[in-house]
Amino acid sequence: MYKPGRLGNPEETFMTDRRADPRLAQALAAAAEIQPPLPVPPAGASHAEQLEYCAAMETQFAAMNPLLEQAMPDYGHLSVSTETITGVDGNEIALYVHQPKAGTPPGPCVVHTHGGGMVLMTAQDPAFRRWRADLADAGLRTVGVEFRNGGGKLGNHPFPAGLNDCASAVNWVHENRERLGVTSIVISGESGGGNLAIATTLKASKEGWLDQIQGVYACCPYISGAYAEPPPELVSLIENNEYSLSCPQMAALVGVYDPDGEHAGNPLAWPLAAGVEELAGLPPHIISVNELDPLRDEGLEYYRKLNAAGVNANARTVHGTQHAGDLGFPDLAPDLYFETLGSLVRFAHRVSP
Repeated sequence: MYKPGRLGNPEETFMTDRRADPRLAQALAAAAEIQPPLPVPPAGASHAEQLEYCAAMETQFAAMNPLLEQAMPDYGHLSVSTETITGVDGNEIALYVHQPKAGTPPGPCVVHTHGGGMVLMTAQDPAFRRWRADLADAGLRTVGVEFRNGGGKLGNHPFPAGLNDCASAVNWVHENRERLGVTSIVISGESGGGNLAIATTLKASKEGWLDQIQGVYACCPYISGAYAEPPPELVSLIENNEYSLSCPQMAALVGVYDPDGEHAGNPLAWPLAAGVEELAGLPPHIISVNELDPLRDEGLEYYRKLNAAGVNANARTVHGTQHAGDLGFPDLAPDLYFETLGSLVRFAHRVSP
């Protein structure tokens, strides 16, 4: 009987898996030759060792930024500005506001929370700027949040610093709806940004300002925190382990976000911990996952909890892709990229009054 991925062959890789999109498999094989994987801190590593690993990962990712800048289309017809606001913790937060072309009538706004496990990378990185620009090019207002990271050059600020910044950003957009031409707010992010999009919505529900958020679109959300000892119900953590992400790698980054592990059961840190009763009354959601991602099943499990809570929720699986594979290759696989972008745009209009 066929068993997919590492369930059937412990030596399987994304590049050899027959389910993988050949374009992405070739790209990842080429990238691995240029940038071999970093050694992962062992279980029980110190917080300092985890932070050092996080910083090295960020440096490795940043090495690709010049190539991404070269591939950046010309978005001269869009208006891009920076707003600096004061967060609930008294810190300054940069918001990058992308407005569609002049004359676009008022419409939905996407508050974008970027990926990076809540601990690395920045909203100004070219891949995230391009995503926001393409959303604006499709007619949406888009606001990127430069939240504090658990590690890296925007760290070291463990949970709940970044979450508080994302909440402050939504509050600011809501207060400035008329000036920005915003009719509704969808919060959206990928990977760690998917965590923050979901967690900000849970925070809004707990604190009584849920009416500010009309929808949530989370891509490949990183929401269980259960990577050191993967639970049996999250089969994809084993099936797709080391398909661009590994459980030991993610466990090390969990230690950066939550150094003492005291928030393992807190839904605001790890939203999969939320009970069905905590999800009741949330706005519409789309949970988008990647077929060959270790995180696939936690996203789908959260979607099932939303359904059990009576939330208007849908899920989509992008076949043949590794973690965020539909978002990371706009020129190599534009069909994947623009299908996900179009899905988000359609969702934003659907939930707009």
